[in-house]
Amino acid sequence: MGSVGLWFRFLAALECVAEVASRFQQTGGPYLYARIAFGRFLGLQTGWLLGLTRVSSAAAVANVFVDYLPGFWPQAKQPINRFVILTILIGGLALINIRGVRMGTRISNLLTVAKLLPLLLLIAGGLFFICLHGSPVPLSSESHTTGAWLRTVLLLIYAFTGFEAALIPGGELKNPSRDIPRAILVSLPLVAMVYFLVQMVVVRMLPSSAQTDHPLSAAAYVFGGSTMASIIAVGALLSSFGSLAANMIANPRLTLALAEQGDFPRWFGAIHRRFRTPYISIVVFAGLLWALTLLGTFRWNATLSALSRLFAYGITCAALPALRKKAPGHEGFHLPVGSVFAVLGIFFAIVLVSRMGSAELIVLAITASVSIMNWVAVRRNAGNS
Repeated sequence: MGSVGLWFRFLAALECVAEVASRFQQTGGPYLYARIAFGRFLGLQTGWLLGLTRVSSAAAVANVFVDYLPGFWPQAKQPINRFVILTILIGGLALINIRGVRMGTRISNLLTVAKLLPLLLLIAGGLFFICLHGSPVPLSSESHTTGAWLRTVLLLIYAFTGFEAALIPGGELKNPSRDIPRAILVSLPLVAMVYFLVQMVVVRMLPSSAQTDHPLSAAAYVFGGSTMASIIAVGALLSSFGSLAANMIANPRLTLALAEQGDFPRWFGAIHRRFRTPYISIVVFAGLLWALTLLGTFRWNATLSALSRLFAYGITCAALPALRKKAPGHEGFHLPVGSVFAVLGIFFAIVLVSRMGSAELIVLAITASVSIMNWVAVRRNAGNS
């Protein structure tokens, strides 16, 4: 399977998500889509997988933050200082989001804008250096096995996705059926282009970028010295902090949605009297994020996040034809030959999921087992009511 074919299937999955998302006004994202399309059992499976995706993804980002911080404060590497930094970072973001989604959104948007300038400097400076002096690292003609290539693509899924977080708090958006498809279809090509250019600069500047915990600043040092490396490191810190802020907004809304649908204990849906935010869900998510960040590594969390995310994408693609049958008169975004795109998206997910290791398989199996127990408990409660 060639690169073009695989990425075409990836785009097919994104198109399916865009149409499915346009059909809903409520909070929940892929969990809600699967629940309406296939029932409570698959809805809960998707919800738990999505929860695992979001927590492990945010934990990977938090590890990036503490990897770049020692460039400004070397003592940050010490275990006790790392513990304190992560506690303040995650706890502070939780408090901000308890005070209101608008405040958290403003911080996330501000950091998104602030991090773009260092990335653009990295791209412009790196490409100018390559054009003027040539690349310090020549292009390699080394070939790789299909398995190694697919494992690399699996990690790229972590980098190029994550937009499903924006689907979860749909009930708090003004016009989600219009805004979410537009956001997906417009922003993803722009993000992909930025990622591609950043990756090209890093690969052409460093002979072994995988051997460093801070490849962006290391690449910037090659063409811009310590000043440029520091600027890029600040951008990496802002980027990871902004990503954590966005995760803290969206992810607690998943457990809120599960509670609203009667699939989680009601106290997960508790709303703060003053700030009107799901404060218990925010605190629970922050606690899980804090624990997983301290116990895990970036690479392991990123791989786990990508695998569980692919399951959620595949189920969302399968939901497209089912939802079309249930509500054929939908007036929102409509994907031409949607069933074909759904099949391509499912096939894309299956191919990459086949590359999981035994550790990831065990975690996913445990998550699925807990989801099944959750489903049994919900059915039992419904039968007794």
